[in-house]
Amino acid sequence: MRVKKAIIPAAGLGTRFLPATKAMPKEMLPIVDKPTIQYIVEEAVESGIEDIIIVTGKGKRAIEDHFDNSFELEQNLLSKGKIELFNEVQKSSKLVDIHYIRQKEPKGLGHAIWCARKFIGNEPFAVLLGDDIVRAEKPCLKQLIEQYDRYKASVLGVQTVRDEDVSRYGIVDGKEMGDRFYRVNNLVEKPKLEDAPSNLAILGRYILSPKIFDILANQEPGAGGEIQLTDAIAALNLIEAVYAYDFEGTRYDVGEKMGFIQTTIEFALKRDDLKYDLLEYLSKVMEKEYIK
Repeated sequence: MRVKKAIIPAAGLGTRFLPATKAMPKEMLPIVDKPTIQYIVEEAVESGIEDIIIVTGKGKRAIEDHFDNSFELEQNLLSKGKIELFNEVQKSSKLVDIHYIRQKEPKGLGHAIWCARKFIGNEPFAVLLGDDIVRAEKPCLKQLIEQYDRYKASVLGVQTVRDEDVSRYGIVDGKEMGDRFYRVNNLVEKPKLEDAPSNLAILGRYILSPKIFDILANQEPGAGGEIQLTDAIAALNLIEAVYAYDFEGTRYDVGEKMGFIQTTIEFALKRDDLKYDLLEYLSKVMEKEYIK
């Protein structure tokens, strides 16, 4: 069965970006001039996803508004002849069919995925987390879907992370099968470095079997007192094969402040309308700081 549906969890409180996220969803924070969640949706669409459900929470209405039509704004842009901006504004509302469901209690990522079970039904599906933006010649999710089509089993998107970052992620204990592909033996959620089986971290992209919903329905809280998706995938691995794929591309962590700043700078440097002015500014900053 082809992977056609995707879940994007967006119910988190965004505490790392307070006070900015007190009234604005963290998923709407812009990288230059585009909300982070739009990069995620665009990757899904470019990977062949036809339907997306975004799991939201209280105070996330701005996400729905962003992917909806904005008649007054669009007409204003048209009347002023700002066709390029008009097209950009319309783009977000025409990308794909997007549905919404609320996670009424902050019970963790696993619970957020479980909330979308009726939308997914009995078919394989994708999960894309908003804290990770991936730039790649072939979309990251498409790389995972191709592996799913080959093995007809759940596939986790992974990359190697630094020792000091291991405790921030779900870590894979896997057997390399060649060509960036691993058979998963076990998964550990946010381990201490000394307890980590490897440096292969799950980085916000998954293709999952619908059997995960039966496991999540009875999943006990794990790390942080939340229902952890990694724990459920580890349980799934006991009844059917789970694989990991070391995807190609540059992954940007926009879930914490420094990563967000670095991503904004790098994305701006790839734009012809910003690159040279930004380089000139950064060189002046460096010169000033060096003199100090």
